[in-house]
Formats: sequence, C-alpha cells, structure tokens
Amino acid sequence: MKKYNVAVIGVGAVGIEMLRVLRQRDFPVGELRVFARSAREIEVDSQKYAVEAISPEGFSGIDIALFAGTEGEKGAAVTYAQEAVERGAVVIDNGADFRMDPKVPLVVPEVNAKDVKKHKGIIANPNCSTIQMVVALQPIYKKAGIKRVIVTTLQASSGAGKSAVEQLKEENISIAGQGYQGLEARGVNRSMPQQLAYNVFPHIGSFAQDDYTNEEWKLVHETHKIMHDDKIKVSATTVRVPVRTGHSESVYIETEELLTPAKAKDILAKAPGIIVIDEPKNNLYPMPKDVEGKDEVFVGRIRRDPFVKNGLWLWVVADNLRKGAATNAVQIAEELIK
Repeated sequence: MKKYNVAVIGVGAVGIEMLRVLRQRDFPVGELRVFARSAREIEVDSQKYAVEAISPEGFSGIDIALFAGTEGEKGAAVTYAQEAVERGAVVIDNGADFRMDPKVPLVVPEVNAKDVKKHKGIIANPNCSTIQMVVALQPIYKKAGIKRVIVTTLQASSGAGKSAVEQLKEENISIAGQGYQGLEARGVNRSMPQQLAYNVFPHIGSFAQDDYTNEEWKLVHETHKIMHDDKIKVSATTVRVPVRTGHSESVYIETEELLTPAKAKDILAKAPGIIVIDEPKNNLYPMPKDVEGKDEVFVGRIRRDPFVKNGLWLWVVADNLRKGAATNAVQIAEELIK
C-alpha cells in the first residue's frame, strides 16, 4: 500500500484526536510531522510525538496537511495553508476560514464525498454541529426530500476548547464545595460568557444577522453547501450545556413526501455512519456519555409530528471531537487517496 507523508497542525483537543484517529484507522502514514507554535514533546495514549515549531519549510515533502483549526478565530491555515499547497500538500482544514469559499469543497464523506475531487489544494471540514446533522438528514433527503429543518443544539464544553472543559470542571468542584454564592470571586477559570456548571445558555459564537449567532448561521449556510440545496429552510438555536464531550441535537424536519417513523428508522439504520438507538420504552436513546470516543452519528427518538402531516423529530448525538472534527477530517483524507 502506498504511504503518505502527513502533517498535523495543532496539538489542542482536536489535534490530539487527529493523531489518535490516524493511528486507530490505520491511515497509511509514511512520515508524520506534528506542528504547533513552539517545539516540544507530547504523549498521546502512551505514544510520544515530537512537535516542531511551524514554518513554511516544514511542509516540504508533505502530501496531506491536517489543520486542527480553531473555531471563532483565525486559524493557522490562514497563514500556512497556501504555503503547504505550494509545496505539494493537500490541506484539510478544520477551521472556519475556508468553509464558505466557493473554490473550496466543504465535505462530509457520507453526504458529498465526490466533492473531494473538486479541490484546488484545500478542502474544508464543516462545523461539528453541522456534520452530525447532515449525516442524519442526507438519507431522509434522498428518499423523501426535505423542505424545512428546525434544530436546537446542546453543545458540550469541549466544543469551545480545553479552557472551557477546565471551566466546567472548576465550577463543578467549586459549587459542590461552596455553593453558588461568590462563585465569580473565587478565581475560577472563565473562558465562556456565562457560568456553565449547573447551567445552560443559548450563546455559542458571536451574535450576527437577525440576532442569530454565527454558530447558528453556520448550520444554515454549511448545510446548504454540503447538500447542494439552498432551498432547504434551516433555523437553528445553539446552546452550551454542562457536558464534557458529545453534542446533542433536537432536529425537526418537514419532508417533501410522507415518511413514517418506521420507514425513517429503517432508512437511517441502513445508512453509512449512523447507528440507530430508538427504544424509548426501554429508556434506550443516544446520550453523549455513551458516544464519547465513537466515530458514528447516533439517532433516536424518531417520531412523527401529530399536527403536521410530513413532520418528523430526530434526536442526533455524536462525539464533537471525533466525527465532529478529527474523524471527519481523516475520512476526507481517506477519500482523497482512494
């Protein structure tokens, strides 16, 4: 089997997961280089990696460059993606910087794998909440069409990075020991706009057009681009919840053609990358604690709207660091080398 020289750029939560996924999926890596702002050594699952300080010259001889990306701010790809492309690499960027560029394919392999072939050196990885939603929507879209989507996301702290996970941990410990009173004065790490422990808040990203956040608009624009259909009416509310890892979504869809819950369940169960867990009478449905570390999208609570003929509800859960970021990027690389 041909091997490929791979670079992973960034050693935060997503970068570390990329290293893990490359190994677990037996990606045919020849030489592996790991880049960050500064040189050091890191350890992932008892395996040591030498991290190099990033530079344009470091991309010489690299075939595939996986940029871990940073949501909400300009990622390293803005500075180094073109440098990598000019040295012969194909860039797969997990950040938001290139997603809506018309020259850059935005890819979820279960949905639009063929778009990989359209790349001109850069392929974008969608937002984590978009990825899991479109994986669940696509099989139904192909069978019955979709007119409308209303989604509320319940997004874990790890979607905001290590500092947000640490905030949740510190707040939990502090509140358990001393209660709410005076929490902000105790020096608890604060990277998010509100307290997260014992709380939820509808604020992910910055507020933009029509008082929707840019995270909510990503679900609209990215869904249209990935599914090649900008006529689907998508409306979203994104909510941060006190969960470590694993995004959950309450997804309401209105189909073009009538689709029973039983038929929808059958379609989803046969679709690639989806696991259906839907036995509510036995308390069986997807939960973030159960999907952490898994690569599939889990769907349950499949039920009809009793008041709208073609309305269906889905409950969609996935590991935001895996399928929502690292795994999807590596799957794009797998499509690239086919």
